[in-house]
Amino acid sequence: MWSTSHPLFKQSRTVAGEACSNSEFLRRHARRLVRDGRADQPSKALPVLRRVIDAGLMPELAVTDLYNVRETLQLKHILHTLARELGFASWDVCKQEIDRRDTALLDRYRFEQGRFGDFEQNWFPDEPTARAWQQQNGGYIVNYGKQAVAILTK
Repeated sequence: MWSTSHPLFKQSRTVAGEACSNSEFLRRHARRLVRDGRADQPSKALPVLRRVIDAGLMPELAVTDLYNVRETLQLKHILHTLARELGFASWDVCKQEIDRRDTALLDRYRFEQGRFGDFEQNWFPDEPTARAWQQQNGGYIVNYGKQAVAILTK
């Protein structure tokens, strides 16, 4: 049976080595996404821009329109997008609440950063399917959009 506990034992750390709060982690992740969203390579920019559109921040724009003005993408757009992905109405609401939540809530973003790359992964179309598999096989479940992945560690 694979372990069902979190495979990363330490919280995210800052350069100085102290623990990083959830809100600080999101700000750092958002800065990375802003750089990717402004990139000249469509393979870097388009996934970020699609997320901004999916969050409903710029409903008047198509992804191709936003790609053409991607240099106007700002940190506030990405922070608001992340807040919406986490179920908050806005970044202002998110930043007041997120530090009181479990750090596992941000595992999707850690997964995007490759922090679970050293572990075996099994993908599932949704969380209920992953949970059913987990009951028989173990694994730490990370929700990734509508999909879920079981991170396997011994």
